[in-house]
Amino acid sequence: MPRSFLPYLKRFGVVLLVAVVFVALFNEAVYFLQRDERDRPPKTIELVIPKGTAEQIAQGAEEVAIPEGMTFVVGDVLLVRNEDVVDHQLGPLWIPAGRSASLRFDTADKMAYQCSFVVGNYFGVDVLKPTTLSSRLLALVMAAPTLAMLLFVYSLVAVPLKTTDTAVSIQPDGRRTG
Repeated sequence: MPRSFLPYLKRFGVVLLVAVVFVALFNEAVYFLQRDERDRPPKTIELVIPKGTAEQIAQGAEEVAIPEGMTFVVGDVLLVRNEDVVDHQLGPLWIPAGRSASLRFDTADKMAYQCSFVVGNYFGVDVLKPTTLSSRLLALVMAAPTLAMLLFVYSLVAVPLKTTDTAVSIQPDGRRTG
């Protein structure tokens, strides 16, 4: 590699370092400002069907103490505990009175399960991918080189490198000058 490229490589190295630091700080700041319930490790979430729920629904209650949908993270386990005197169903789960059943969510998806303990008979389930360290690092790997190239080009326009005149001219008689 010619020595004339060395100043460009040095500048690109500095610009790349600045870009990586800036993107890392910016990504982490945005991540911490926008964190929500999916930015957590998987856990077991308990849903209790209170006593008298089936009776309330049969009487046409507009609202029961159970939400009509929930949001989960991939790997979460929904543990449904039935304290009612009637057996209930949630999608593939059959929950006898006084017993519990669990459902693990292994893939990100939006689902609507048939459900006997909510008004409307459908229970919405939203399973999200968690924001992990690897997804945050992927953002860094994608953004830093792009920003580095942009900053490198702008730096060459804003502050051009000083070139040394190393041109050698050959005279007609074969002598070198310069």
